[in-house]
Amino acid sequence: MRYIQVEPAGPLQGSVQIPGSKNSSLALLAAACLADDVVTLEGIPLIDDVKVIAQISRDIGMSLVRKPTGEVVIDPRFIHSATIDPGKAASYRASYYFAGALLAKFGRVTVGFPGGDDFSSRPIDQHVKAFQALGATVIFHEDHYVVESRQLKGADIYFDTVTSGATINGMLAAVRAQGRTNLYNAAVDPEVVDTATFLNALGAKIYGAGTDRIRIEGVPYLNGGCHMVIPDRLIAGAFLMAAGITGGRVTVGEVIPEHLGACLAKLEECGMELEVDETSITAYGRGSIKATRVRTSMYPGFATDLQQPMTALLTQAKGKSIITERVYPNRFNHVPQLRRMGADIEVRQESAFIRGGRPLFGAWVHATDVRAGTSLVLAALAADGVTRITGVEHLERGYDDVIGSFAALGARLTLCEAEDERVHAVFVR
Repeated sequence: MRYIQVEPAGPLQGSVQIPGSKNSSLALLAAACLADDVVTLEGIPLIDDVKVIAQISRDIGMSLVRKPTGEVVIDPRFIHSATIDPGKAASYRASYYFAGALLAKFGRVTVGFPGGDDFSSRPIDQHVKAFQALGATVIFHEDHYVVESRQLKGADIYFDTVTSGATINGMLAAVRAQGRTNLYNAAVDPEVVDTATFLNALGAKIYGAGTDRIRIEGVPYLNGGCHMVIPDRLIAGAFLMAAGITGGRVTVGEVIPEHLGACLAKLEECGMELEVDETSITAYGRGSIKATRVRTSMYPGFATDLQQPMTALLTQAKGKSIITERVYPNRFNHVPQLRRMGADIEVRQESAFIRGGRPLFGAWVHATDVRAGTSLVLAALAADGVTRITGVEHLERGYDDVIGSFAALGARLTLCEAEDERVHAVFVR
């Protein structure tokens, strides 16, 4: 059993370069299937989810090669299958993008149900709604579903709720559909805009990405091309919070500050000092953290993926803080683990009530998803004693090198292997 050992190291100091966005990369790699020539993507992080996509690519006949310089070169010209192995699809959430990306070319796509983070079921009903509006049928089986259409035709699609995944999937399916498609109540996330920018560079005709109405004029083919993925705003936000929880100074470089607007506003509300430049942000954890209230929402609101690290930060804020989770109300699997470390947190319905300012202590804890793992790392940095975090595979799904990134700031993290799992078993309650 592998685990990350975190030892006290005092305030973090230094700078870290933010990698390409995980969520954007997963969409872009699937979107490359739509092209009719070679595509080069820069900034794709070397994470486990991307490794799974590389395996899927080999299965369907798409060449995906990472050069020594870091660029990922994709050749979709010889794709011979639109059947995605259910086991591989179930190992990460964004496997559903292959349905939208392959449907126009093959007319029939078989995909396993999405997996990934284990904090809440992630329904695909809005994805299905988009496919059906474009003229496809969707048939569900025990471990996979089949999307089929002889000819996709443009349509007006009204999403019942704002969803980044379904918005992107709707774009993917509509790019090579016949006629015009309008997506209403579309998500405005930077990852949506990044995907549209990439597809337009290949010859797609997508208008309005970044607004709640996106118009797509279908095209018969797409060219090859190059694209640089946007930086990961969620990793950047977590490192800024690390400065606050340790009382340090952390600079995140190669970022787009506008993508972090709600996060930065909340950190300043908590008493942190920020210096924002064109492509970097420096956070100072001077003084005490102030209690506050946080409500998650879709972009441009406070991101649900930053809720868990924010919970860790607020354990150090004297007073009572409240975090209300409006996107995934059950996303509180990290709370019992923080309690193991001495945090005083009570969850009622969709809100966590945090009585902060109490000392944290090292303990055995378990990460159930990427952001929960980030939360536990941050808490461990502020804890007295050694913390050991299991569920390392979840952190590896989102971080290229979580150990090295934090170590560059002065943190003391070590990847360890337990000799006897029976002794170190962690029971998630």
